[in-house]
Amino acid sequence: MTTDAHTLDARGLNCPLPILRTRKAIAELESGEVLEVSATDPGAIKDMDAFCRQTGHQLLSSLQVKDTFVFQIRKS
Repeated sequence: MTTDAHTLDARGLNCPLPILRTRKAIAELESGEVLEVSATDPGAIKDMDAFCRQTGHQLLSSLQVKDTFVFQIRKS
């Protein structure tokens, strides 16, 4: 994980809240900045992928650490 990433803790939130919070957080970033999102909702895996495809942001990584899914998204 990059240390200069902005972070969003969406653990414990169910769909659609992780995506809604991600959309809001990424809107506050400059183009090229990275948002790291932590979520526990298993639906977030396909939701983050679809969100990035639809918005043009780049999904840099998607991994699972125990019961938490961690995504890094670069704002387009």
